[in-house]
Amino acid sequence: MSKGRLEAFSDGVIAILITLMVLELKVPEGASVEELRAIVPVFLSYLLSFVMLGIYWNNHHHLFHAARRVNGAILWANLHLLFWLSLITPMTGWVGKTGSAPLPTAIYGGVLALSGIAYYVLSLTLVREEGPDSLLAVAVGKDTKGRVSIGVYLVAIPLAFVRPWLANALYVLVALMWLVPDRRIESKIVP
Repeated sequence: MSKGRLEAFSDGVIAILITLMVLELKVPEGASVEELRAIVPVFLSYLLSFVMLGIYWNNHHHLFHAARRVNGAILWANLHLLFWLSLITPMTGWVGKTGSAPLPTAIYGGVLALSGIAYYVLSLTLVREEGPDSLLAVAVGKDTKGRVSIGVYLVAIPLAFVRPWLANALYVLVALMWLVPDRRIESKIVP
């Protein structure tokens, strides 16, 4: 089965999610600094979520660039990832509008953790299809960074009920870990 349709569909879904998120950004009612300050939490949650979706889009691209084909299990694993990514958009609005209140911040972390797990499952499913000695298997390796990211999210979720700002700092830390495109795959692909 060709992977082109899956990639195009995934690109479209992620583009729509980013579009829906930006539509939630509202301009300040007035021209004062106080009015601008009021939208800072919404903008910061948008910024983090935009970066997160961009990271997933970028690494998804690299993952499928290294894959040769897809099967039904890969299609379902990809939909599983897209489902969790789709929840980032409404969670972004909720976290921003509540100023990072504990419950929305914790649930946002849960969505990020489940997105990370879904990406990990997709990677494993692709490696299983490609084979243990494939270019993709070698490039993905043990995926320590992916597993550490999920662990950081799992620490941040309960922390959100005590120190929401610290949970948000951990979410930003994970984003910073992934900001540079995943070189594991890029370095293994011969142009």
